[in-house]
Amino acid sequence: MKRSNLPALDDGAGLVSTARVARLLGVGISTVKRWVDSGIIPAILSPGGHRKLLLKDVLRLSKAGTLPVLAHLEILPHSPEELRMELESAIRTDDVESICGLITGAHCRGYSVGVLADAVIAPAMRRLGSDWAAGRATVAREHRVTQAVVSALYGLNGRIETTQEQGRPVALGCAPEYDHYLLPTLLARMTLVEAGWNAVNVGPNTPFAALLSAVDELQPKLVWLSVSHLADPARFVEEYDGFYRAVEKRGIAIAIGGQALTHELRSRLTYTFFGDGCIQLAAFTKILQVRRQIPKRGRPVGSGKKRN
Repeated sequence: MKRSNLPALDDGAGLVSTARVARLLGVGISTVKRWVDSGIIPAILSPGGHRKLLLKDVLRLSKAGTLPVLAHLEILPHSPEELRMELESAIRTDDVESICGLITGAHCRGYSVGVLADAVIAPAMRRLGSDWAAGRATVAREHRVTQAVVSALYGLNGRIETTQEQGRPVALGCAPEYDHYLLPTLLARMTLVEAGWNAVNVGPNTPFAALLSAVDELQPKLVWLSVSHLADPARFVEEYDGFYRAVEKRGIAIAIGGQALTHELRSRLTYTFFGDGCIQLAAFTKILQVRRQIPKRGRPVGSGKKRN
C-alpha cells in the first residue's frame, strides 16, 4: 500500500475512509482493509496511520466489476454545492471517470436532472469556460469534459425513460442555427422527460425552417429553444418572430431560455415562457400539463335526465 501524507481537506482529492467504503459496497470494514492491503484498491495512509481511499478509484473498480456493485450512495456529496465542488475538482484534473461517476451517482441518490443542471453542471461548466477565457484551460480540454458530461447524461437516459408512462404529450426543442452547444438543450430534454413529457431533442445548430418542419411532423404541445450563442442577434429576432407566429397559429406553447438571451433581446421577443434554468422549465411544464387536462365547460356526458 502506498504511504504518503494525507492531502489538505480542501484540495478536492475525494478521500474517504474504509468504513464509508464498506457501507457503500455493502461489505465489512475488514474486507475493505484486506482489499487495500492486497493491492486491489489503491490507498494512502494518513499521518495517524488510517487507510484513505479515493472515491474515483472505488467508482472505477465497482463499474469494472472488480468490486461489488454499489449498495449505498451515502459516500457521495450530500448537497448540490458539495457535488459541484467535487465535479469542478474532477474537471480540473481531466478525471473523466469521476465526472461520470459523480453525475450518475447523484441521480441515483435522488437528484433530479433539473437540480443537476442548474446547481451542479451549469456552474461547473461556466467555471471551465472562465478558465478557458483566462488561458488556464485549452479548447481540447473543454471538449473532453463536455463529452464526459454528455456521456454520463446519455447513460441516465435509460433509467429516466423506463419510469415514464405511455401517451405522454410531445415536446420538441433544439438550439438555434450557429449555436453548437450540446449540453443546454440535452439537459432541457431530460428535464422534460422527468416532468412527464415525450421530449424530442433535435439538437444544436438547427435552422428555424427545419424546426418548423419537425413541428408539423410531430405536432408537439410544447416547443423549447435553448439559446447559448447567437452569431447575428438581429437576424435571430427576425427569424424567431416568424417562427413564433407560425407556432402560435398551431396552438403550441413555446418556452425559451439561455445565456445569449439578454434582457434587451428578450424585450423584443414574444414567448409563452422564459426560464433561467431547468428547474423553472420543469415547474412551468407541469402547470401546462395540468391546464391541458381541465375538462371542457358544460354538463358532463351522462348527467341529467334522459330525453324521451
